[in-house]
Amino acid sequence: MLDVFSRHIVGRAMTDHLRTELVINALEVAIWNRRPAPGLIHHSDQGTQYTSLSFSQRCTSAGIRTSTGNVADCFDNAVTESFFATLETEPLDRHHFATRAQTKAACFDFIEAFYYPRRRHSSPGMLSPAEYERRNDQQPRRVYKTRATSVALSCWAGPVALDPRFCRHSNPAALASCAFAVGL
Repeated sequence: MLDVFSRHIVGRAMTDHLRTELVINALEVAIWNRRPAPGLIHHSDQGTQYTSLSFSQRCTSAGIRTSTGNVADCFDNAVTESFFATLETEPLDRHHFATRAQTKAACFDFIEAFYYPRRRHSSPGMLSPAEYERRNDQQPRRVYKTRATSVALSCWAGPVALDPRFCRHSNPAALASCAFAVGL
């Protein structure tokens, strides 16, 4: 799950299926990492994982409101498309992974050792997610975004101006059925 405020990936899960449990697991990681206050909005596309009763119930029990985007609106999820484009072109396209465990480890290393602490982003003032969060620690966060595709991406996001330059369809095969949860 991706925090659009800072671009921090706050929750993720990986498995060999795209069932609702995958996004619930990613949500659990994000909740554990961030412990969001009641009123958080989790925004997603209209994928079956995010419109399922069990996902909705888990969000409600955590005090998270759910929101879904419009059908066929790529601008609604431009931030997550941008993240997946980065994930595909930086660590995944450059290596061959023999196992899902190797892919999972490479994704973890990329996110935790590079993307969060060092990779700069244009919208948060050319700062890394870690530095942007440090500088804006007092900022309240209320809205998160999610996008479900055939790779079951889940994303929590803050208000952001969506830019059509960041709309790009990801390669589901390269992501090995990952769900990344990003939130506050």
